[in-house]
Amino acid sequence: MGNINSAGLRNAVMKALNPRQKGLQDRLRATAGELIDRIVAEGGPADLRAGFADPFSAALHCQVLGVPFEDWRRLMSGLDVAFMTAREPFADSALNWYKDVGYFADRLGVQLALTPEERTGLLGKFAELKEADPESAHLTDDMFATVAVSLFGAGAVSTSAFLTLAVLALLQRPELVGYLRRHPERMGKAVDELLRWNLSVGDGLPRIAMADVQVGDVLVKEGELVLVLLEGADFDPEAFENPDKLDLERESSNAHLAFGAGRHFCPASALGRAHAEIALEVLVERLPGLRLAVPAENLVWRTGFIKRLPERLPVAW
Repeated sequence: MGNINSAGLRNAVMKALNPRQKGLQDRLRATAGELIDRIVAEGGPADLRAGFADPFSAALHCQVLGVPFEDWRRLMSGLDVAFMTAREPFADSALNWYKDVGYFADRLGVQLALTPEERTGLLGKFAELKEADPESAHLTDDMFATVAVSLFGAGAVSTSAFLTLAVLALLQRPELVGYLRRHPERMGKAVDELLRWNLSVGDGLPRIAMADVQVGDVLVKEGELVLVLLEGADFDPEAFENPDKLDLERESSNAHLAFGAGRHFCPASALGRAHAEIALEVLVERLPGLRLAVPAENLVWRTGFIKRLPERLPVAW
């Protein structure tokens, strides 16, 4: 958000990330239904990550940004490189970045060629600013494209990883799937509990202390590196009763840190919640017999990546 604020684009971005914008949730439900139709038609077992979590997350961000859903595979494949955690820099990471910036710059050009009534998504808003807002005259196409790349990457990789792990957590506890089918009104609370339970951050978040600060019993000195483990806070027994239990009926304030906090709070938290609620609602309604098609211990987990997630999530129903 720092780059977005400094470019004067905060209002346009925040409007694009509003889950209550007209028709968005209906389109997401329709997309979820179409993806499940395709999975069912192909027959089980199916890879729920490749067949549902990835394309559903991409669909949301394509809609928000104003790019064709048909391009979702090339956009998602770029994230496999963009979010690697390599020990040393490698040259083609930059090639990957500029390829995606080029894509969104081209799509901005498409939006500019449309009439104002035909424009869609955040890129459509950017096209309007580029044409009519003198305060945005200093922004180049690459600057607008960089904002779009950042939003797609951070959003799609996070929502897909969370959805994959949320489904995995539920499938390991089949009684919870039945609970959600009987109590759809609890889906919002259930998503918050799954967000607390979420273990998708692959590594501790590196932070440099800008001044001496006391953290509990420890004095962190200016210039020292701190690795922040969000999951440690979300399983803190002083903050959560029975933190090791996935409790979809948890009533107390669920002040988890899945979306960060303070200056690093995710600007798309409401959109992320809506994405997960719609996905899980459609899954438990359409596939009541959904189950893991392999033993959980046989799942293959990705390494060298910013998110902890299985390469595939084989399911049957």
